[in-house]
Amino acid sequence: MIVFPENFLWGGATAANQYEGAYNEDGKGLSVQDVMPNGIMTPRTEEPTEDNLKLKGIDFYHRYKDDVKLFAEMGFKVYRTSIAWSRIFPKGDETEPNEAGLQFYDDLFDELLKYGIEPLVTLSHYETPLHLAEAYDGWTNHQLIEFYGRYSRTVFERYKDKVKYWLTFNEINSIFNAPLMSGGINTPKEELSQQDLWQAVHHELVASALATKIGKEINPDFQIGCMVLAMPAYPMTPNPKDVLAARHFENENYLFSDIHVRGEYPGYAKRYMREHGIELAIADGELELMKEHTVDFISFSYYMSTTQAHNPEGYSSGEGNIMGGLINPHLDASEWGWQIDPIGLRIVLNDFWNRYQKPLFIVENGLGAKDELVEDENGNLTVMDQYRIDYMNDHLYQVGEAIADGVELMGYTSWGCIDLVSASTAQMSKRYGFIYVDRNDDGSGSLERYKKQSFGWYKDVIATNGASLKAPK
Repeated sequence: MIVFPENFLWGGATAANQYEGAYNEDGKGLSVQDVMPNGIMTPRTEEPTEDNLKLKGIDFYHRYKDDVKLFAEMGFKVYRTSIAWSRIFPKGDETEPNEAGLQFYDDLFDELLKYGIEPLVTLSHYETPLHLAEAYDGWTNHQLIEFYGRYSRTVFERYKDKVKYWLTFNEINSIFNAPLMSGGINTPKEELSQQDLWQAVHHELVASALATKIGKEINPDFQIGCMVLAMPAYPMTPNPKDVLAARHFENENYLFSDIHVRGEYPGYAKRYMREHGIELAIADGELELMKEHTVDFISFSYYMSTTQAHNPEGYSSGEGNIMGGLINPHLDASEWGWQIDPIGLRIVLNDFWNRYQKPLFIVENGLGAKDELVEDENGNLTVMDQYRIDYMNDHLYQVGEAIADGVELMGYTSWGCIDLVSASTAQMSKRYGFIYVDRNDDGSGSLERYKKQSFGWYKDVIATNGASLKAPK
């Protein structure tokens, strides 16, 4: 039987830019998300446009009390959300914060704590203030370390008695593939030099270490982690060249967790920079800061694995995956082309644990699918999402197997526990939640909430601490 630790943190995860709405209320400034109406890989607009569903989200800003009550009904022990940086510092480079923004998160955290739900807060989740992108070219500029440090200190001080668990950046390794969304870099990707991109990576890593230092000074009991996009890479064949191609792909992800945990650039990264003529501008004390202020735990998202080959031209590329990769003929895929691989999650957990011996936390996992609102036998509106239950059951079963393998895992927060706007496609129809939100891709809908079939299933999983999970068929 699968056994989870007694203190395991079950819950759900969201991001401010995908569900809060109220993009211009109570002093909030614009973020890069407000000019990205079509998702991750598309060009930005000059101003917010009405077709950007993220501007309204699911109106969590005004409905958070009702939604938190639903999370409590499921039995959440933890709830991951992010603070919108531009709600606290509207332009990002001010010296004084916006009190109305701070008060909103005070109220939200109070509501969570009322139900005994621990907040798990991401400081920067793909929502760099737009002004920092336009005036400074985002994280390519060294000054962002100072601005992020001020922002971090402000929220750490404000919520030091309400929030214990913190993440510095969301999926920090995605900056290589989505520099505007992940790094607030306004220069178009095709014009961005390797030198500037790697310099931005360095600035973010220094800023993460700085935030860890500041947080520990304010409250030594803070648990501060990094957050990376995890994706095991399989070789397409046993050909050693394919195996090496998979290793190279994984190193691009390991780079970020290696530095967060070990505090220094690994040899493979130094070699890459040396061979590509990249010379980082490193200020005095930055390497020491990174070395001395490493993270307490490693958190990650997991949605799929990838397959790599030395000569990928002879194979079909996967769809919908910002990290690239080839189609694995042994796996099924979601409606958006994301290959479904529960065993890959066990592999990731073991790889991270064996590499670092640091506590782990799964902070994103789930299935994006097109849901249909129907009437149940009692005449109540719901979604019969057995496909989501099957997906999550099979993944969580493998999580239990990894725990049995000896992995130390803090918790699990399913992504989009309430339907929100997809980051990759900016659609509402790509739904992840246990709670259906009546909003459509064209912006229509009542925003009413309805419990899906998976709502009751996840409630049982939490209540039984995973004992209700079934062995995969």
